[in-house]
This record gives sequence, structure tokens and C-alpha cells, in this order.
Amino acid sequence: MTEEIRLLAFSAALGFAHVVAASAAGLGQRGGLAWAAGNRESGGQVTGAAARLDRAAKNFFETFPLFSALVLAAAVSGRQGGAVAWGAELYFWGRLLYLPVYGFGIPWIRTLVWGVAMVGIGFVFAGLFGWAGPGSP
Repeated sequence: MTEEIRLLAFSAALGFAHVVAASAAGLGQRGGLAWAAGNRESGGQVTGAAARLDRAAKNFFETFPLFSALVLAAAVSGRQGGAVAWGAELYFWGRLLYLPVYGFGIPWIRTLVWGVAMVGIGFVFAGLFGWAGPGSP
């Protein structure tokens, strides 16, 4: 398994962690297990950390399809390594840090780690097309 595919799998696991964190944090505010087991006719609004974790999960699932598509395209086209690997690392570690930083409500750092992940997607894209300069496949 290449490093990029390993990081893609870890990122998928991180997506699962986002869902669990957002669900667990908001359960009490939404009405507990009775709400979770019911038809959820109401949206069950949340506030505070639960709302931040919910927004973090939504943000993750806005970027993960782009990252996934690019990593898979790189794997299929044999463009692994170099900028693609660096980009996968940046994306994964940026997204990993994003969850607790956003959950704890730390501004500026949240934006910084989001930016790191976005730069990671840019690196994967550049590496896929060989725009990463010398040494890229």
C-alpha cells in the first residue's frame, strides 16, 4: 500500500471520527437516545462545542471528496510520491488537527490548520499533473 492510499484510508477513518464526535457531542442537547431512536422530525439544534463539531464534520465532508478523487487519480496514473505524498500528509495532519481545534473553539489556529489541509489538496493536484517541479514523477 502506498503512503498516499494509507493516508486516504486514515482520512476516511478521520471522517468517521468527525461523525461520531459531532453526534456524541450533540446528543444531549437534541434530546438524548429518545431523539436519536425516533424519526427526528425536528432538527434538534445544538450550540457551543456540539455546534462547532457539527460544522467541523460538514467542513470535512466538503473537502474529503476532492482529496479522495485526486489521490485515487494519482494512484491510477502512477503519480505517487513527491508532491502527491507531501500533499496527502498535509491534508491528513491538517484535518486531524482541525477537529479538536475547532471543537475547542480556537480561532485563527483553526483557520491555519484548515489552510494547511487546503495546501495539501493543492500539492496533490500539482503532483498529479507533474507541476511540482524537479523530482516529481
